[in-house]
Amino acid sequence: MGRSPGLGAPGAEYTQNSFRITTSKPLPIKTYQVKFRISLAVKSSLCMPRTLSTSDMVTPGSLGPPHPEPTDGEQARQPLLDGAPSSASLDALIEQLVPKADYYPEKAYIFTFLLSSRLFIEPRELLARVCHLCIEQQQLDKPVLDKAQVRKFGPKLLQLLAEWTETFPRDFQEESTISHLKDVVGRIAPCDEAYRRRMHQLLQALHQKLAALGQGPESLLGTDKPISYRNKPPASIHRELLNICSDPYTLAQQLTHVELERLRHIGPEEFVQAFVNKDPLASTKPCFSDKTNNLEAYVKWFNRLCYLVATEICMPAKKKQRAQVIEFFIDVARECFNIGNFNSLMAIISGMNMSPVSRLKKTWAKVKTAKFFILEHQMDPTGNFCNYRTALRGAAHRSLTAHSSREKIVIPFFSLLIKDIYFLNEGCANRLPNGHVNFEKFLELAKQVGEFITWKQVECPFEQDPSITHYLHTAPIFSEDGLYLASYESESPENQTEKERWKSLRSSILGKT
Repeated sequence: MGRSPGLGAPGAEYTQNSFRITTSKPLPIKTYQVKFRISLAVKSSLCMPRTLSTSDMVTPGSLGPPHPEPTDGEQARQPLLDGAPSSASLDALIEQLVPKADYYPEKAYIFTFLLSSRLFIEPRELLARVCHLCIEQQQLDKPVLDKAQVRKFGPKLLQLLAEWTETFPRDFQEESTISHLKDVVGRIAPCDEAYRRRMHQLLQALHQKLAALGQGPESLLGTDKPISYRNKPPASIHRELLNICSDPYTLAQQLTHVELERLRHIGPEEFVQAFVNKDPLASTKPCFSDKTNNLEAYVKWFNRLCYLVATEICMPAKKKQRAQVIEFFIDVARECFNIGNFNSLMAIISGMNMSPVSRLKKTWAKVKTAKFFILEHQMDPTGNFCNYRTALRGAAHRSLTAHSSREKIVIPFFSLLIKDIYFLNEGCANRLPNGHVNFEKFLELAKQVGEFITWKQVECPFEQDPSITHYLHTAPIFSEDGLYLASYESESPENQTEKERWKSLRSSILGKT
C-alpha cells in the first residue's frame, strides 16, 4: 500500500518531492509534561479553545489598523477586486452583484458578497432584491421583450444562479426562494427555450445537493453521543482499538475518511453564522437562524477522538500494554501528519496530553518518546502555532501541485481555523461609522473560508473500512472522572490531592471506600 508524500516542516527530513517525520533529528528528551490541551465544549453555542489565552493569538496579519472611513458622500476608496470597493453601502454592493447584458461580477466578488451579505440581509430577501433589479433593469415586465438584449443577459443570470445554488445550496431550502428563481427565469424563457432547460437542470442539481446534505447531519450527529462510561465498560461490549486495527497507517487513512466525510457537510455560511448575532443597523431579530449544526458536530468529533485516545490508553491493566497503545497512537499521529490530516493529529496529541494520561509516569517510562516530542513540536502553540502554520502552508502547496489524489489532502486543525475567523470578526467592524459595509474585512474572511472550501471538496482516496470507522464513531469512551479513576487504578496517586480525588471517585463511581 503506497504512502502519502509528506510535508515540508521544521524538525523533519525534507527533500524537494518528499517529506517524512523521522527520528533522525530528535528533539532533546525531557520529562514528559502537559504542554497544552485543546478542548471545545459545544453547548448552546460554539466555544473557543479553553486553554488558548488572548495573548497567544493574533488576528490575520493582512488586517492592520482600520483605514479612515469614507465620508457619507463617498461610495468607495480604491477597489480591492475589479470594481469592488473597500467599503460601500449595502445597496451599492447588491447592485454590483446583479449581472447585465455587458457585465458579470467577478467570481471572487460573488463568493465574498454571498458569504458576508447574510450578516445584513437574509438570503431569501437578497435573492428577491436581485431578481427585482434584474426585472427592472432588463425591463422583463414589459409585454414585448428585447430578445437580442435578453440573449446577452440570460446566460449571465443563469450563471449567477448556478454559482449561488452550487456554493450556498442551503439558501434555497424554502419554497419561496425557489419561486423567485422560477419567476425571473420564466420571464426570459420565451426568448430562448434553452433557458428553461438550463433552469430545470439547475433545480435538479440543487435538490440532489440538498438531499445529500440532509442525510449528513442527522446520521452523523447521532454518533456524537456515545455512552460515556464512568467506570470500565463490560468486556462484552468493549473491544480495544488495536484488536480492530493494528496498522497505524490504516487507522490514519480511516481517520482521514471520517474527517473528510464530516467536513463535506459544513457549508461556508456556517463560519459566518457561528459568531455574529445581528446587524446593528437592522431590526433586533438576527439575520439568520442558528444553523451551525454541522460545524458543531465536527467540533464534537474532535472532542470524541481526544477522549477515545485517552480511553484506549487508560483501559489496559498492564503498563506494558498501555505503553504499546501510546506508541501506536504516536505512529498514527505521524501518519496523519504525512497525509495532511492535522485535525486528527491534534486530537491524538491532545488525548495523550490529557492529565489522566500524562500522569502515568511508569507507563511513559516504557515509551520511545522521541517521535512524540517531534509531533508536539510541530503542533506547539508558541508563536500562534507558527510551526503548524508552516506545515499547513507546505500541505497547501503540495495540494496545489498534486500529481495524485493522496497529495491533495489538507485537513486543517479546525478549532484554530475557527479561532482565526473569530478574531478576524472580533477585530474588525462589519460596518463603518457612516453605515457602509466594511467589504475589505469580508474579502479576508472569504479568503480564509474559500481555501477551506477547496480543501473539503477533495475526494478521499482511501477505501473505507466500515468496521474501523464504526468503532471510531461508537466505541464507548470514559468520562473525565472515568479517565481519572482508570488512571489512578493503573498507577497509584502520588500526592495528597490525587489520593483525595481517587478516594472520592472510588466512592462516587464504584461505591467503594
